[in-house]
Amino acid sequence: MSEMKDAKDKYDAIPIPEELGERVQAAIESSGKRRKILQWKRRKRVLRGLATSAAAVAVVFTVLLNTNTAFAREMSSIPVVGAVARVLTFRTYEAEEENVGISVEIPSVEMISADTDGLADSINQEIYQLCEEYAKEAMERAMEYRTAFLETGGTEEEWAAHDIQINVWYEVKAQTQNYLSFVVRGSENWTSAYREARYYTIDLQQEKLLSLNDVLGENDIEAANESIRKQMEVMSKEDGITFWTPEEGGFTGITEETPFYINENENLVIVFEKYQIAPGSAGDIEFEIER
Repeated sequence: MSEMKDAKDKYDAIPIPEELGERVQAAIESSGKRRKILQWKRRKRVLRGLATSAAAVAVVFTVLLNTNTAFAREMSSIPVVGAVARVLTFRTYEAEEENVGISVEIPSVEMISADTDGLADSINQEIYQLCEEYAKEAMERAMEYRTAFLETGGTEEEWAAHDIQINVWYEVKAQTQNYLSFVVRGSENWTSAYREARYYTIDLQQEKLLSLNDVLGENDIEAANESIRKQMEVMSKEDGITFWTPEEGGFTGITEETPFYINENENLVIVFEKYQIAPGSAGDIEFEIER
């Protein structure tokens, strides 16, 4: 237990990024400038430039897991998929600047097999970069909003009452003998325009990150499209959802970039984010494609 606690203490001791305050101040000073909006497009390369402290903790954790029997035994209480992979909370932190709260929970994929060609490392580096970028840019947007709010007559008390919150977190969608699917999300409670969701599905037998084309293949894409159209008709009749027409920007077909995950039944689930194919009141819409 003491070794488990020591490892946990190492995680808990990771400081909140010192540059957070500097970034907030920079956002205030240059609030009139246009800023880049983070685009969560699927990347094919390993992202670099992670913080040294975070990388060091990852090394410590991996060494403990692979070489220390007691530590590995303690970790056995965490859900494991076929003794092949698991998702852990790698890092969490909370902070507040100018009455803007931020909560970040960053996941990490641990592959038990040593021969995965760096799959877990590449995924974890990408996730870390995405989470940190979203948190940074969301804080900048909130500070720009605060500046505009105060400059147009709002008071500090009124601003505080807005209770602006930024959240970055993850959800495990399925853990089976063959697949591990999870999603990393980012949201800002004062606007839905910047909601982000990045889905990951790992084939545990082939030990590879899957694309939609890997799951469906070119020949099954139209069959999936037809299934979605039929499900849309049912949802319209039974749930009263009004879908936009193709001319209005609605569903025209899935592409390689369409978000998806594999569920507990090992069926493909296609995901359309809020506002994508229907009014926002419908929320996120999912279509299960049975195999």
